[in-house]
Amino acid sequence: MAENIYLDIAKAYSAAAEKAPGLKSRFAAAGFDPAAVASLADLSRLPVMKKEELLRIQRDDPPFGGFLAADLKDVGRIYVSPGPIFEPALPGAGGHGLDMLFKSAGVGAGDIILNTWMYHLVPAGLLFDEAAQAAGATVIPGGVGNTELQAQVIVETGVTAICASTAFFLTLAEKVIENYGREAWKVKTAFLGGEMGDWMAKRRRIEADYGVSTWAAYATADLGMVAYEDGGEGYVVHPDRVVQICDPVSGEQVAHQEPGEVVVTARDATWSMIRFGTGDSAFALENNADGSVRRLSTLQGRVGAAVKVREIFIYPRVIEEVVIATPGVKTAQAVVTRENDRDIIRLFLVLENGADAATAEAAAAEAFKRHSRIRTDAVNVIEDLPEEADLIVNKKDG
Repeated sequence: MAENIYLDIAKAYSAAAEKAPGLKSRFAAAGFDPAAVASLADLSRLPVMKKEELLRIQRDDPPFGGFLAADLKDVGRIYVSPGPIFEPALPGAGGHGLDMLFKSAGVGAGDIILNTWMYHLVPAGLLFDEAAQAAGATVIPGGVGNTELQAQVIVETGVTAICASTAFFLTLAEKVIENYGREAWKVKTAFLGGEMGDWMAKRRRIEADYGVSTWAAYATADLGMVAYEDGGEGYVVHPDRVVQICDPVSGEQVAHQEPGEVVVTARDATWSMIRFGTGDSAFALENNADGSVRRLSTLQGRVGAAVKVREIFIYPRVIEEVVIATPGVKTAQAVVTRENDRDIIRLFLVLENGADAATAEAAAAEAFKRHSRIRTDAVNVIEDLPEEADLIVNKKDG
């Protein structure tokens, strides 16, 4: 992390508060002086702002809730997230840092990228487009649907990389193979969406089945790119972001490698995202000397998706790790109940044809213990689960 990032934050947010009345009110209510920020501890004196709070403020003072520290004429785009929440986009090179992902993947000049991310209301399509061009690649602006045409485009233009959700990437790959044969499939790189469920397991299967390398970034509409894959474990944090992992209730930073809410401060204060709670859960893999996060784990789920079992929060990601670590398992689900004044957690596994149940049950139990730090009470093989079944079901109160 750049040594002067806190000096930059102090200067930027002090100036921003004079232009953005909503930001100034937030500081005043907390008794927070942005000019006094010289360290992570100083920054942490400001309470975390949740997305729900930003939504309420914007409804009271549309469109930006008084958090835009720039003139409206300088806003290049306005994105719309569910709520709706309005996010102003000011000019930024390289898809606001997303080009670092393409460079890490070795994608650039000479590559042709089919970008299927949505260009409608949300930033994904345009950010990937700008980033790919900044990395030197050629972009074909696509979308979801029209798979016959897009399969033809992939083959006839020599597409080498695809930006897509995991599900739509699979649809396109199968359509190319179905229409043109396996030999026509020349794609080498896939930039995939950070889905929940058994996403990492899907990525590994995609790499094996289609001969591609898969890459991802962690980005939000409010902040742009927060962190990106660089070939190491998890995500490396964008150099212009201060990331903390905090208790979702108190806002206090949690211990290293403990899961909590991802809280982000952007160095640039024109759209004033300081100590912003994303609602996503992760943990720190590596910290900077000041205690902020240098390398972030994969997302564990949304903060509200965790279930507390014997004083330990269990996130959906734990069940995904069980699937990855257990040979022969297609999918899994954990069910939490309360019996005789004790939290009970049971794992249910769906196996591939021919998989050995006893071996899978033992491996799943060990993987669950390793990733959650508690033991499961039972592991059972079942015939099937609904396609969109939750990874964790909380029946303690039901």
